Amino acid sequence: MAAAQAVPSSRRRFRSMEFVIGLLFAGTMTLAVLFSGFLFPDGGESMDLMARLVPPFTDPAHILGTDPLGRDVLARVVVGGRISLMVGVLSVLGAVVVGTLVGLVAGYYRGVAEVFLMRFADVQLALPFILLAIMFLAILGTGIDKIIFFMIVAQWVQYARLVRGSVLALRDREFILSARAIGVGNGRIIFHHILPNVLGPIVILMTLNVATNILLESSLTFLGLGVDPLIPSWGGMLADGRTYLQSAWWVSVFPGLAIMVTVLGLNLLGDWLRDLLDPLGQTNK
Repeated sequence: MAAAQAVPSSRRRFRSMEFVIGLLFAGTMTLAVLFSGFLFPDGGESMDLMARLVPPFTDPAHILGTDPLGRDVLARVVVGGRISLMVGVLSVLGAVVVGTLVGLVAGYYRGVAEVFLMRFADVQLALPFILLAIMFLAILGTGIDKIIFFMIVAQWVQYARLVRGSVLALRDREFILSARAIGVGNGRIIFHHILPNVLGPIVILMTLNVATNILLESSLTFLGLGVDPLIPSWGGMLADGRTYLQSAWWVSVFPGLAIMVTVLGLNLLGDWLRDLLDPLGQTNK
């Protein structure tokens, strides 16, 4: 009996630790980015060629050191997070709207609509992401708006398949059949009865996909397919510092740490949400 009680208790503590650490990591980075305009009014663009490549923790004016142009690394890391978080959040919101609508229609109405939409989704899933990104951005050009649009196009399929599966499990439940029997319209059934019951998995996937999209944006920018190099971003800082890894490691290491901390925090929050909203599907920890 004591052992049986100890296991759930330890799981609750672990889930709580996931929440605390995830909120600490992701929340700290998010707050720093949101208030970056007050913390660093110059936007991390002030240059001091007399203070080029100052090592970290040696100058109180530049706690994390400076880059090859004498710009403060801490300021650029905080300011650069605005691009990564904006791309991650906006692209996920767009993919959620498109994918959820497609999944609701395909799962509820079935028939030709389901076959057409899901086969189109299968074709898109078969396309390699990196090659698709290179082709897409090479044709339309680079830029924040184009990266967000591409991520929406590339990721709506995940939400469509998730929502469709959930709708298929719900459409023949008693409360849906009762709503139909009393004459409730399809639109009201979909948005007032089915959609609230599929929001849990959607929220979990959103949290995890924001972290994924931050990595994707940084990767594309590192490859030169992302945002303008003149705009501070984590991927751009990694690309700028790769030639200084031996002589000035901090130029790349601290943006990399910012990416790692943010993504780790979001993944931990996603795991905590999964256990909270889907207790039947939680894993042993």
